[in-house]
Amino acid sequence: MRTAAVVAAAALTAGFLSVTGPAEAASSKGCVGGGFTVLGHTSEFDATVPAPSGRFLVQGKYVRFEVDPVNFAIHNYAFTGAPNELDITGGRYTPVFASKIPDHRGLVLNSGIALELKDEVATLSRTGTGGLSMTIQAKDCATGGLFQMEPERGDGTRTRIVHRIADGAFYFDNANFRARLGDFVGSACTSVETGPPSQFCVRVRTRVNIGNNLSSDFVVRDSAQVADRVLQPACGPDFTNNLGLTETRDHCGGMSIWDVASGGRMGMVTGEDAVEMANSPTDCVQDCQAQNQVRGRLAVLGFPFPVAAGSNLTPRTSTDGLNAPLTP
Repeated sequence: MRTAAVVAAAALTAGFLSVTGPAEAASSKGCVGGGFTVLGHTSEFDATVPAPSGRFLVQGKYVRFEVDPVNFAIHNYAFTGAPNELDITGGRYTPVFASKIPDHRGLVLNSGIALELKDEVATLSRTGTGGLSMTIQAKDCATGGLFQMEPERGDGTRTRIVHRIADGAFYFDNANFRARLGDFVGSACTSVETGPPSQFCVRVRTRVNIGNNLSSDFVVRDSAQVADRVLQPACGPDFTNNLGLTETRDHCGGMSIWDVASGGRMGMVTGEDAVEMANSPTDCVQDCQAQNQVRGRLAVLGFPFPVAAGSNLTPRTSTDGLNAPLTP
């Protein structure tokens, strides 16, 4: 059985290596025609603009979301379903996050908004009292591209960010990863049992993804850098196992809570990147960038579609964890 797994892993790895160039080229195809319009500005723009009094729209060809200037919370993040050969929505308007709301604990954003629009990338930043700053960076691609929030505080403490998933979407325990728990996968592996572990040979852990059972290509994953998820004990089910791999433990089906280090980031990855087995990101608290420099060398395990009801994390929401002590 293990021998067959090794052969299968080797065949899969060979496939990854053979498509490295085309996959990278295909990635740019997902952004063709992409670009944002923000506060009346589009195309190439780099200046500070007055902050509006209420929410404003960041509108792209492929993705869109609203920003609350008061705290730089994100509301109604969605894929538009615009035609593209790499579309993951099945051509549907596809909501992902109802909101991503940071708690600044009394600090206030009060500056103008530094806005940079370049090609398909938008970067928005605002500063405030107590050394507070928030940066949002997004890329307008049919596959989702880059999206991240970067909080920073003068006191160096963390910022709590609460994610609420849009109606129709849900967090689920990915059965493809659970079926291979403990295996080593990737282009550098010589054994599925022993690895050896390296950047390109990674031991399979449990994986929580976001799905919607509408499109067989739609899959998302929270991507944290120097951030910790706050456990919500009222949620489950508890998918703990004898390997001690507990990513799904105390995780709600439509909500998650994160404590993000000052200068860290809270983002997401979509499509193939969301079901790739990689090592955890390195710590970064300054000028963090979401990068993919290893395409084709890591194993992509995919996800079952439709997602079985028993894999959905439940209940959907809970107040449990909201008032937990801030992560040091």
